[in-house]
This record gives sequence, structure tokens and C-alpha cells, in this order.
Amino acid sequence: MNEPSRQSVSTRSVSRRTVLAAGVGAAAAVTMPSVPSWADTSGWRPHAKHVVLIGWDGFDPDYLDLVDTPNLDALARRGNRGTTSGSFPTISNPSWATVATGAWPQTHLNTPYFIDPSTGQAVSQTRTMQAQSIADAVVAAGGTVASVQFYIVQNHGAVYGDPHALYVQPGGTNSRRVDVAIDILHGRPVQSGSTTVTVDQPPTLLAVYGSDLDGLGHSEGAESPNMGATLAAMDADLGRLVQATKDVGIYGETAFVLLGDHGMTTFTRGCGELVLATLTDAGFTPEFVSPGQTPSPQTDIAMVIGGVANVYLLGDARTDAGVARARSALESVEQVQDVYDRADLEALHASPLLGNLVAEPAAGWSFSITDPDGPRGYHGRTGELEAVLLLSGRGVNKRTGRVNARHVDIAPTIAAILGIPAPAQAEGRVLTEALHHRLGA
Repeated sequence: MNEPSRQSVSTRSVSRRTVLAAGVGAAAAVTMPSVPSWADTSGWRPHAKHVVLIGWDGFDPDYLDLVDTPNLDALARRGNRGTTSGSFPTISNPSWATVATGAWPQTHLNTPYFIDPSTGQAVSQTRTMQAQSIADAVVAAGGTVASVQFYIVQNHGAVYGDPHALYVQPGGTNSRRVDVAIDILHGRPVQSGSTTVTVDQPPTLLAVYGSDLDGLGHSEGAESPNMGATLAAMDADLGRLVQATKDVGIYGETAFVLLGDHGMTTFTRGCGELVLATLTDAGFTPEFVSPGQTPSPQTDIAMVIGGVANVYLLGDARTDAGVARARSALESVEQVQDVYDRADLEALHASPLLGNLVAEPAAGWSFSITDPDGPRGYHGRTGELEAVLLLSGRGVNKRTGRVNARHVDIAPTIAAILGIPAPAQAEGRVLTEALHHRLGA
């Protein structure tokens, strides 16, 4: 339920005109943490010449209790460790888009598991971004970028074959991807699509993405007995990557930003049939619609599932009264934890392409029709908003206390460390409490 695995995945953008035509709701009823936005980095001098951005998909804070992580701990001693709160729904592609742009999904429009209003067809995940990324911002400021499977910036500041703004997608395990990142740092040739490329100097921004924790969480659940060993292996890979910066002589000029995109929750039961029956009893004709499909002509409630249920009322059912009746029916299902309407979703800064309602299951339950044959993991709910965050190295204050950030704060903070303008649509803040002082301070 995460990254598209091949470069052929559609990057078609949904126009803002289409979004407005789809319609959105009114005033907000649910609020995100009240933190001001200070995305302006014009007063910051460059503290670091390089930033290594490391994304570990599904890095739940609870995993830190499973095993010793000496390399994470060594970086934490040179900086700060805490958490970052993501965007809703907590699905990988929009979460990483929020990290990369510093903008909320209502701005960058990367939307998961939705019905495209222009085609009526259900969509899973794409690399769409309607906002400038931190990779774009680095290149615009005269810096260089290399992205190793940090897929969300493909064609948004990093492309196949360009040694100054390079995208590579080696696949495989986290260890394989770190191998390629180390090759880039050492100026060794790497494969970028169908082209062999050599980067002649360490990039200003090196982004490396690993999905081992997330993959294991989905297949075996968050409490998998293999989770500790997987984290230990990724920690060892981190040590190799840090050592490579020392070997090429940039360690003292480098800041490290490591984070997850969401947490992970285990489920063992499915309540999809009960949800369908409850909506039917309420007078609707409901249907779960898989990506690539369109709702049947008689369907008046279409639901696309991706951790949460993205709920669209269709035809004559799409009225205020219909939405209220559907919400009441969903809320009557014990296995449904919360139901958000358009006002709630706007308060969560969610994409306007989401449905009239979004329902999230209670922990331990999914919207699948049948129970899985063993523990499985999911994310998408507000219960998986929190992920690990680590800031370390050049330009980062040491031990300033626990950092509590939001995904939208990451790109402006990286820009401040490098002393460049933040991405143009950034809505987050610079994590001033974790960094050295700005110019004149």
C-alpha cells in the first residue's frame, strides 16, 4: 500500500479546476495542533553544505523499544530525536509528499485511494504533486540532488540520467539502496533508468528511502517478532551511510534528517460485510470499489479502501441529508472508530479529492470482507499519525530536548539548514528550537 514500484506509474496531475468541480465542504470541526507557520528562510545563513535525508517508511516510534540502535543513538547524541506528526490519511505517498513540499495535502493534492472526478475511476496511489519540493528548491538555489528511491521527488527535482538532479530506483532491500547511495557519495557509476551516471561530487541533498519496516509491518503486523532484527539491520545500514560521509570528507559539513512517514497498527479481523449490510439497511446500495474500477450504475455509496474507507455518495444520495444518514449508519458500526465529514477533513488539511466522508476502523479491524489468515498491519488512520524523527549534525543544536514536529516542518527546516528559500508552497515552520541561530540572532 505504499510506493509505486516502477517508473511507469502514472504521474498525471489532477487540475485545481477539476478539484473545485468536485466540490468540498464548509467550516472545520476538528483541529490539528495549533502551531504557527514560519516557512520563510530568508533570515537563515547556510549552516551545512550537505543534507542527507533518510526516509524509513512505517517507522513507528514503538519500534525504538525493540532493539539497540547504536548508529541512531550516535546521531541523536549530536542532535535531537523526537516525533513528527503526519497528514491524513496516513498513507505513504501523500505523507512523503507532505514531507517533501512542506505543504498539506489540500495544497499538494497527492491523494490516496480516491475516485478521480474526471474519470469516475478508483485510483490507488500516484506521485502527483502540485507544489514545489525541497529537491526542486535545492536545484533552483544552485545545489545538486541525488534521490535513491525517495520516489516522491521523481520528476520533482530529480530525474533519471541527470548527474546534477539524479533519480535512481534500485529496488531491493534497504541495504541495496544504501549501497547505491554510498556509490553516489564516492563518485562511482550508478544505474539511473537505462543510463549509467557518475556524480562528480557529493550532492547538496542526498535522499535515501527504505521500506523494509513497512513491508514487514504489512505482512506480519506491527508486533512481528522479526521487527527488531529488521530495525537493527537498517541501523547498521545507517552506520555505513554515515561512515561514507566521513570517508569522502563531508561528515563535518553534513546535517542528517531521518524520519518515518507514519506508524503501523496490527489487525486480525475484517468488518467489511457488516459495513455493507449496515449501509444497505439504511437504504443505500453500497459497494467497495477497487483501484482501476468504476462504481456500478446502481451504486449510491462507493467506498475505496486504503487503511481507511474513502466514502463517496453518488447520484440522488449525494445530498446533505444523504451524507448525514450515511454518517449515522457508519457510526453505528461498533468496529468503526471515527467518521469524518468534509468540514472535519478541511480542518485536517486533507485533500479535497477525498470523499464526502472518511471512515476509519477501530484498532484491530480492517474494512476487508474476510479476516486475514494471520496478523497483518495497516495505516491510514489518525492512530498512525506519529513517526520517528531525528535531526543531527551540522547546524543542529545538541540535546535541545525532544523535538515535536509535523511533516510540513521538515522541508522548511532542511531549507533553513542549507540557507536557501523554502519550497514555494510550504506551510510548515522552521524548527528553530533544534537549529543554530539565524543571521543576526
